[in-house]
Amino acid sequence: MIAVVKDLPPLIRPMQQSDLGAVAAIEAATYDYPWSIGIFRDCLLAGYTNFVLDSDGEPVGYGIMSIAAGEAHLLNICVLERLRRQGIGRRLLDHMMQLAQQTSVERIYLEVRPSNKSAFYLYDSAGFEVLGLRESYYKARNGKEDAVVLVRYFHDVTAESSPESDG
Repeated sequence: MIAVVKDLPPLIRPMQQSDLGAVAAIEAATYDYPWSIGIFRDCLLAGYTNFVLDSDGEPVGYGIMSIAAGEAHLLNICVLERLRRQGIGRRLLDHMMQLAQQTSVERIYLEVRPSNKSAFYLYDSAGFEVLGLRESYYKARNGKEDAVVLVRYFHDVTAESSPESDG
């Protein structure tokens, strides 16, 4: 009997220079104001945490995160439209949060458009909280759109800052 494996879930692997064209194409198909291939190249050169979702050797999603000084900043995460709402983006987000925790990151930040309801649902379900607002942060068809700043803490910061925790 010969078994045929079909529709394997995408693998998460480090992004490579050879992925940049496909990653930029996913970005361009998703956003009205996409990052350029040069920005993705710069993220690789800067040594950011860069991953792709690989399906049969082809990127179908990606995530980019910077880590420094005990903090992480999720800069970009995206999955091809046809693969959304299947838990694949959540798997990538969980993977990146796990890597951040392994490097002793205390918190992870990100910005999201208020109009991006599916992203809000994803981040809320992953334990992110609203921290604030950056006014006129994103380009938009009608000028600018605000960004909601979200944060996910990896430990109880309130216990550390309360008077009772001093001893």
